[in-house]
Amino acid sequence: MSTWASLRGFPLPIRLLVVNQLGVNVGFYLLLPYLAGYLADDVGMSAAVIGIVLGVRNLSQQGLFLLGGSAADRLGARGVIITGCALRAVGFGLFALSASVPLLLAASILSGLAGALFNPAVRTYVAQAAADRRAEAFALFNVFASAGALLGPLLGAALLLVDFRVAALAAAAVFAALTGAQAIWLPAQPVTASEATVWQDWRTGIADRRFLAFSVALAGMFALQTQLYLILPVQAEHVTGQPVAVAVLFVVSTIVTLTLQLPLTGWLQRRVSRGTSITVGMAVMGAGFLLPLLRVEAVTPVLRLLPVLAAAVLLTLGVMITQPFVLELIPTFAGHRLTGTYFGLFYLVSGMLAAGCTAAVGAAVGTSAGVPTSAWLLTAGVGLASAGAVWRLHRGGLLNPAPASAGVSSAGRTS
Repeated sequence: MSTWASLRGFPLPIRLLVVNQLGVNVGFYLLLPYLAGYLADDVGMSAAVIGIVLGVRNLSQQGLFLLGGSAADRLGARGVIITGCALRAVGFGLFALSASVPLLLAASILSGLAGALFNPAVRTYVAQAAADRRAEAFALFNVFASAGALLGPLLGAALLLVDFRVAALAAAAVFAALTGAQAIWLPAQPVTASEATVWQDWRTGIADRRFLAFSVALAGMFALQTQLYLILPVQAEHVTGQPVAVAVLFVVSTIVTLTLQLPLTGWLQRRVSRGTSITVGMAVMGAGFLLPLLRVEAVTPVLRLLPVLAAAVLLTLGVMITQPFVLELIPTFAGHRLTGTYFGLFYLVSGMLAAGCTAAVGAAVGTSAGVPTSAWLLTAGVGLASAGAVWRLHRGGLLNPAPASAGVSSAGRTS
């Protein structure tokens, strides 16, 4: 099935949110990859201050995912999505207004809070609206998100030729347009009333050992995805001596996603269990990081790039295999009323663990001219360990859980 045929087969709200994901990534990658360089080169900030500004954004997003998920459950996903996009527009607009540290910190907090709100809310809306077509809907999400992640930096690079503030205002305008589109065309979903408090909802998720084990096992997916922006670009430029090699990685990764995501997800749905698909996907991701250990002593940069390019392709294929089914399974743990809470908890737990893993990979790289063997072995080990953990959950029947009950007690559900 083609991407456009699949998209047309969904109702308007899902089509809108899939296109919204394209816009979100265009706006985000239009600005964020160039923020550190702007603060260092144009503003003259120290590395320590830049680290604080970027760290505050990441912490405000990762730390508040659970809040965003609960807000989607209790207030309705539509309002939370709109609020998140509006806050991102304001936050990115502040980056254009001033280079003072207080305003930059405010911009970072607002943009991080925005992501914490609309990320779980969008997935909650899609999970509820797509019903038995969740995997296909989330596969479409991956296609459009990948396209946005490629288009955003290209547009940002063009706008930076004018001025960083122009790029920041353009990113803010993207999110403002998304806010308006959702306010006009995105219908509200019914909200299930509950007598439980937010804290009781959180305790329900935290006490769900199967779900926490699932979230921990899939932390490797996020940690390895990040390497497309960390060790793979470093190694690509190192072995070729050409910065354009980095762009080749992103272009090839995007082409693979655009052409294969939907056919691959459909084939797996028909023939392979969810747990097996996720296990295979994580194993493919991990195995890919062993390929750059094959040193190609060739004259031409293209041949020297092949192992790194193959690693990027396997990483992309692994994400394509894994991600739609991971997102499809989360609501099966949660049940209808706590879908947002469980999405928020999943991104909080797996995201924090992935951040620690990425820091360890960065430490392994250090100041090396290229990427040392230890970093490749660490990333490969993370992927294969995640695959093993998911396989154990699958073999134990823990990936087909009874959903959390809407009337669960404050003590939560344990297993």
